Amino acid sequence: MIPQAASFLRWADAHEATGAPIDVHDDGTTSEDDRLGAIGDIQFVVDRAGLEHEDLLVIAGDNLFDYSLADYVRWWRGKGEASAVVLYDVGSLELAAKYAIVELDEDERVLSFVEKPERPQTTLAATAAYIYHRAHVPLIRRYLDEGNVPDQPGRLVEWLLPRAPVYGYTVTGDWRDIGDAGQLLETDNRLREGAGLPLRDSYSLD
Repeated sequence: MIPQAASFLRWADAHEATGAPIDVHDDGTTSEDDRLGAIGDIQFVVDRAGLEHEDLLVIAGDNLFDYSLADYVRWWRGKGEASAVVLYDVGSLELAAKYAIVELDEDERVLSFVEKPERPQTTLAATAAYIYHRAHVPLIRRYLDEGNVPDQPGRLVEWLLPRAPVYGYTVTGDWRDIGDAGQLLETDNRLREGAGLPLRDSYSLD
């Protein structure tokens, strides 16, 4: 089996001539025991690529969406020295309990951010698509140095709230969390249907 890092490197090399260069940063993880966690990996890339004085756009690989990233960045630039998170109304309190649920004020500033509440009061959920203002990037290191959980990137946003302004960008259209097996199967079958392929009862890489 080809290691995942090697697969990404081959993919980046194959696309190098088609657009902007793609850098793949391998954190050296070989098992669950030595993984850095999502937040630890953000800091790893900041250190490796020298991004400590740059704004960061961070998107988890299990997001599938059709909103415009350019519109997201344009909206964020109007918020001043602030970080941001993309929000999506999942439309179901049962589904909302699987995500971080967010409350906004009238200016779209995030007032509360609660990971997987037992009894969510709203269906407005945070997706793993963040913009960190360059002034807030050093706080990622501080978060980790304080011994906070290095995984689940929403935890960083929750920790950031009392320390820096964070705004919520609410999107419509199609958003899927394909880290969820049910949503992955539904999305796969939708794409297969559009391509004229038979539908699957379960998802596989075959």
